[in-house]
Amino acid sequence: MPPTNSRTRKSNTERRQNKTEWSPFDDLATEYDAWFDKDGSLIFLIEAQAFRELLPSLPKAWLEIGVGSGRFAQALGIETGIDPSIKLVEMARRRGVIAFLGRGEQEFFDEELFGTVFLIVTLCFLDSPLDVLKETKRILIPGGKIVLGLALKESPWGQFYQVKKARGHRFYKFATFYTYEEVLALLEQAGFSAEKVVSTLFQKPGKVKHVEKPKEGYFPDAGFTIIVAGKQGVIST
Repeated sequence: MPPTNSRTRKSNTERRQNKTEWSPFDDLATEYDAWFDKDGSLIFLIEAQAFRELLPSLPKAWLEIGVGSGRFAQALGIETGIDPSIKLVEMARRRGVIAFLGRGEQEFFDEELFGTVFLIVTLCFLDSPLDVLKETKRILIPGGKIVLGLALKESPWGQFYQVKKARGHRFYKFATFYTYEEVLALLEQAGFSAEKVVSTLFQKPGKVKHVEKPKEGYFPDAGFTIIVAGKQGVIST
């Protein structure tokens, strides 16, 4: 069961939620969520399947930072989530996720509370990715894992999204994309060591026609990359 019975954390949660500002995704929530049932339905299936193969090895309890409308959390059995958009948080709650309104860099949860923290297509939308990764380390138990799901900058999908960003796309204009090496450097600086990489979505944008089996390792032509990293003892400064 997810940890929800801390009286101190409950009061902290109420106070911190009051400090959360408006999110641009509040105005885009319905459109964002509809993508999973329409144009993105097969992509979502491919990405979720890649995560499922990793789940048995990940320690509980689980948290998703940037839980959004709860699509991945519901599909993968992630009990708890946090997101800065109240509209998306409400959707996640309706999908059975224990979802909180807040930002990943806030000291929102107690120290060493979770076994695994997921950030799924979230790193690119963070204002302070290093701060979020450091906070993730704080709330992970010793030996805990962080799991990133990303469209990397050098990938065909990353390049596709960067073109959309340059054209002022309603979602991607807020995104900053990172290369594989940049992500590894951020993880190391935050106190993590990469342990496993899985790649999927080798079909190109606009040409996704069938389900794919993920491959272990980093492939620059993969549209979606999952990085599992373990919590280390000391954070780099």
